[in-house]
Amino acid sequence: MKTSINFKTVKSDSETHNFRKKTFDYIRKDLTSKNEYWMEQKIVDRIQQIEAYCKEKSGRKLQKNAMPVREAVVVIKEDTTMLELQNLAKRLEEEMKIRVFQIAIHKDEGHTDKDTKEWKPNYHAHLVADWQDLETGKTLKHQSYHYSKMQDLTAECLNMERGISGSKGRLEAIEFKIQQREEDLKVLEERFNSMKSEMSSRKSEELIVKENDFLGFKKIKTDKTIANYEKAFRTYKSTIFKNETELDSKSKQIVELNTKVDDLKKQVYQFKSKNAVLLSNPTVFASEKKKYLDSVTYILEREIKFSRYRSPNLDRTNKQNLISEMEKIAQKISQENTVPFAAFNEIFKDTEITYQLFSLLQFGNNSTNYEIEDIPIQNKRKIKRL
Repeated sequence: MKTSINFKTVKSDSETHNFRKKTFDYIRKDLTSKNEYWMEQKIVDRIQQIEAYCKEKSGRKLQKNAMPVREAVVVIKEDTTMLELQNLAKRLEEEMKIRVFQIAIHKDEGHTDKDTKEWKPNYHAHLVADWQDLETGKTLKHQSYHYSKMQDLTAECLNMERGISGSKGRLEAIEFKIQQREEDLKVLEERFNSMKSEMSSRKSEELIVKENDFLGFKKIKTDKTIANYEKAFRTYKSTIFKNETELDSKSKQIVELNTKVDDLKKQVYQFKSKNAVLLSNPTVFASEKKKYLDSVTYILEREIKFSRYRSPNLDRTNKQNLISEMEKIAQKISQENTVPFAAFNEIFKDTEITYQLFSLLQFGNNSTNYEIEDIPIQNKRKIKRL
């Protein structure tokens, strides 16, 4: 699958749509439970923060035509995880200073194919980002190559193919539509010829109704004959449509299965190559392990912030309550991103990181100083396996 990312000015109803705060007629309610959400801060609060920082840093108000908060729709796979999107957010911040503070994964949108009646899901994610340059207080300025870099980062972090460039993409889309119209025309011509052939055969004679008039001559009964022809047309049309639909559906399934087989072969080859390097090169193994644990730590920090945002008044002075809340956060991340608990055990072996994470959960920052007995760390009680 190919992915793409495109940031635009955030809409006023973004949170209502992204976090499903009301019902929409274009979504499948039975699939909404598969959606995933993460929020660090509300949009209105972030805008106020941006405006205040701009005034403080530059001495001027933020320009009226500035776009300090922007939103991107990212094409994802069915199994894309929040961890992968958090990693993308981390890379965007590190390499382009774009700070994502809201993520929503949508798996309940799509459409039903009018021919096959098959549900076609539209898997995507919404990323809402702070576009302020912290060095100047103004909005970030990017060059054209930066937007190309965004596409590369997205494909890399989500393990998908990079979408084609804009102009080429539009051209291919138009060519595809032309091809579709030509195929539609061809189908119509085949249907017409098929019906014409059927109607010109001997079967058409059976549709003609003749009755004797008062003089004994046989004459065609127009109303009954027309009714027979109309019924025959409907039958032929339904049969032809059904056959074509079934053929088209089977052809698509074959193409999709062949594509999946090719993708799986590529993945198997990549995994074998990577495993071979990991098993034979301790330096590469250590590097890959560190990158993975850093990713899990990063999403832990974000989920902790989200937990504090959801429950700001929760009593976090009790050590047991603090440990219990951290366990729930770890369990949530493990379930949603298939992260093994061995990874959390490795992270909490590091006393400094443990201090930072529990400080972030208890006090809202990771720079608070306190005594070792004030924090429930790994050597006192491990994050138990859930």
